[in-house]
Parts: sequence; C-alpha cells; structure tokens
Amino acid sequence: MNRRFFLMLLAVAVVFGAIFGFKAFIDAEIDAFFDEMPVPTETITASVARADHWRPEIRAIGSLEAVQGATLSTEVGGIVREILFQPGSEVVEGTPLLRLDTETDRAELASLEAATRLAEQEWQRARRLAVEQNISEAEVQRRRSELEQARAAVAAQRARINQRMLRAPFDGVLGIRRVNLGQYVSPGDSIVTLESVDPIYVNFSLAEGRLGQVKTGQSLELRVDAFAETFAGTISAIEPRVRAASRSFEVQGLVRNPERRLRAGQFARVTLATGKPQAVIVLPQTAIRFNPFGNSVFVIYEDDEEQLRVRERFVQTGERRGDLIRVVDGLEEGERVASSGLLKLQNETPVEITEEAQPSEDPDPRPDNA
Repeated sequence: MNRRFFLMLLAVAVVFGAIFGFKAFIDAEIDAFFDEMPVPTETITASVARADHWRPEIRAIGSLEAVQGATLSTEVGGIVREILFQPGSEVVEGTPLLRLDTETDRAELASLEAATRLAEQEWQRARRLAVEQNISEAEVQRRRSELEQARAAVAAQRARINQRMLRAPFDGVLGIRRVNLGQYVSPGDSIVTLESVDPIYVNFSLAEGRLGQVKTGQSLELRVDAFAETFAGTISAIEPRVRAASRSFEVQGLVRNPERRLRAGQFARVTLATGKPQAVIVLPQTAIRFNPFGNSVFVIYEDDEEQLRVRERFVQTGERRGDLIRVVDGLEEGERVASSGLLKLQNETPVEITEEAQPSEDPDPRPDNA
C-alpha cells in the first residue's frame, strides 16, 4: 500500500515538474525573442531651438467703453410731434433731436408774457407818480416786485417748453430710434442712444504684481476680433486701489478711433510693452511634454551606427506667444528636438524625421475665419 502511494506521488511530481518546466522554457524563449526584437523606428517631425528677440510684454483681456455714452430720454412726458434725427447719424452738442407737443405750454407762455407787459406798464406809471409824489415808495416797490414775479413766471414757462425739446448733450454717433411720431413718452423712456467713439476707452485688469510695471502715459496696443490690425493707445488712468477679493487693479487706456471702427462693448486683447527686446530661445509648444513633475523635450542625436535616437531632457519653460514657447533653461540654441509624436517616444527610441505635417511656429497666429 505504501509502495503504491509513493509511486503515485512520484508520478504526480514528474507530471507537474514537466508542466512547470515547459512553462518556464516557453517564458524564457518569449523573453529572449522580445529582447532580441529590434525597437521599431518612430516617425516624428523635428524643430531646431532657435534664438529670437522678444520684447517684455504684459498681456490682458479688456473691453471697450465710450468716453461719453448715454441713453437719451426726455425730462417730461408728452406726445412726440417731431423727430429731428436719423438713426446712426453723427451729431454735435446741442443738435435738436426730438420735440414733444408744446401747444398748451405756448398758450400759457403767451398769457404770462401779456401779464408781464401789464406789470411793466404799472411799474413805469408808478415810477412817474412817485416822482410827482402822488404815490408812496412802498407802492412803487410792490409794483416792481409784481413785475419781477411776472418775468420769473415767463422764464419758468420757457424752461418748461425747452424741456420738451431733446438735444444732444455731447458730440457722438446716434443709435437706433426707439420712439415714433404721435407716441406718448413718459419721463425716462428711452429715445435713442448716443455714443462718443473717438477717442474710446479700453478697460482691463492686471494682477497686483504688475503694479510697478505700468504708469500713466505708457503706450499700449490692442486687437479686436473684427479687424486684423493693431490699434495704438496710451494708459490714461490707473485705479489707485487694489481689489482685495481678486488682488488685481483696473487700468484704463485711451485709443484714437478716427474711423469709428471700434465700438463700445467690444472684446479686446491688450498688450503693454515693459522693456527692450531680449534674446530668448524658443520652440514650438508641441515640442514640450508638459508634466506635473516638470516639463521636458526629446533631444535628437545620432548614435555610433548613425541611427537617429531621442533622449528625454527636462527644461524650464517661460512665456508663450502664439505657437511658440520660451525655453529658459535646459536647451541650447541649435539643438534639434522632436516637435510631434511625443506620446510614442521614450529614451533611446530610434526615430526618422519627416517634413510632413510640420507644426506651426507663428508667434501671432490668426485664423482666416477669426
């Protein structure tokens, strides 16, 4: 019994030993195959680290605002009798724009003017009688007071009539008309907007760390999506207080706009020059592998067999402009790096370079449909 049990255990051990031995042999052969298998050559594009001169700049996002802008309305209510402007036209200060019905007010003015003429005649007669000592001085003063009251009533009535005429408070461009002839308007109802657009303000905010880099009179440039050109201006005012919530301060620039192309409310990209141009090393942004633990590039070199390979190198990056990024440290001018296909690369990966689908290196790209 014991002999048969021993033989059975021996047979089981031989079988399992053969199985595990075969498995170990297969694994060794697979490892040897992969160890001897050549690493595939990856196709990439390449860019050369080149020197450029960048002027130190501050960039911000702002919005345009009219130097003078208002929604015009009448001080009093009434029926619209005349509309004296065309929507979208330019007007100068004092130009009549709209007149309300004044018939009742003018009739009242005529009555007050008649009363004034009578009061003046009574005062003149009282003066003559006073010279002849046929009337007391107190009566003369009373007649003079009545005349002055009558004149004041006429002036007040004329002012009420003038309130029914809407005039442009400053030079500017009119917007869309909001009323019609015969319509009754109440005080404060919107009649038309008036904007002074030359010059025009641009308002933007900067972080408190930039406070020492800006000053009144400093030049600025701005771009808007509507036009493919740059508009020049100057800083006209700097908010003296830094907002505690955002740790930022507001800056206002003044931009000439003689052709009236810039409009209040437009989105603007503002650039402030803060110094002279400096020499920098730049690469296309696609050449940088951005990682939480540090940014890196794959430097291309040639091995002893004249095979191109890549080696990862950590770099310190700086400002970005368009498609380009500044390399502050870790790369020298003239070194060639991979500019696309970075996800399939690792140290010592053999590569071949193609000129197809070369990444853009435009420092100020503007799409055709922008």
